[in-house]
Amino acid sequence: RNTPFKQPQTKLLKMIRATLVLRSNSGFKKHTADIAAKAVSRAELGTPVSKPTATSAPDDETMMPWNGWFSSFLKDKLGDDKYEKLRQLVLYKPDHYSGFEQMPRPNTKLGISDKDPELMHKFRHPSPGSQPPVQMPEMDASMGNAGEDPYDVSYYKRDTGRRFTSEPGALHRDLEKIKLELLPQDDPRVKEAMENFEKGPGSSPGNGGKFALAKTDYDPTGLRASMSTNFTATQESLDANMPDHLPTPVWMDKQAEIVAWYEERDLPVAIGGTGYGTVATHGRIARW
Repeated sequence: RNTPFKQPQTKLLKMIRATLVLRSNSGFKKHTADIAAKAVSRAELGTPVSKPTATSAPDDETMMPWNGWFSSFLKDKLGDDKYEKLRQLVLYKPDHYSGFEQMPRPNTKLGISDKDPELMHKFRHPSPGSQPPVQMPEMDASMGNAGEDPYDVSYYKRDTGRRFTSEPGALHRDLEKIKLELLPQDDPRVKEAMENFEKGPGSSPGNGGKFALAKTDYDPTGLRASMSTNFTATQESLDANMPDHLPTPVWMDKQAEIVAWYEERDLPVAIGGTGYGTVATHGRIARW
């Protein structure tokens, strides 16, 4: 009986038979392999070589000639002099180097020297790919370990800024010692206070390097691990990291000039030098 699936089944059987015949033919296999593995050149196919039609635009030629059409229209109608006066009057900082654009244009140039007009800072010049790699130090002496151990980043042992901001009796030991020495030494209370002072605080005695598994000697000071740290070693480390310089303000060298400026104008002399805050031109340029 005829069915709607009889004709597709017949075609499928014929395709299977043809495939089996072709697979059994070794000559057909070799011919197919040669065609699949052969690289065909453009000359063998007879295809003409295409020539590029697009050309790169010059750096000084804009790709948006319609940009600024209104300004060009006014300049043509008013003339250069009147247009420049109108431009200076209406626009806010019309000669700003960036034009208040967030991303500088490729042809943007910024002078960074008052003496050398040819010294310019250009957009992506030199390009990031032409610059030396970024310096990323793996170890730094500012970590408090002279760069010997990059994993030791503890800060308490060199936190001299907070050393004298907590409990005075526990931190200002030099002052406490002077106070006790000025008191009557035969007083039992003073003797007891002096004994407690010599003992130091009872907290943070440290385990002496004796951990649960064994005793360690990799850090004689005991400051490397939180369980072995102690008060005495912490104080010694803080003493070694105490600042030994005397910072002075930037206006110290011209204080006489500042006082003379106020006296000439019969004004009260302000504390310090005002008006500081200008940054050098080279300081405004990002450096890697």
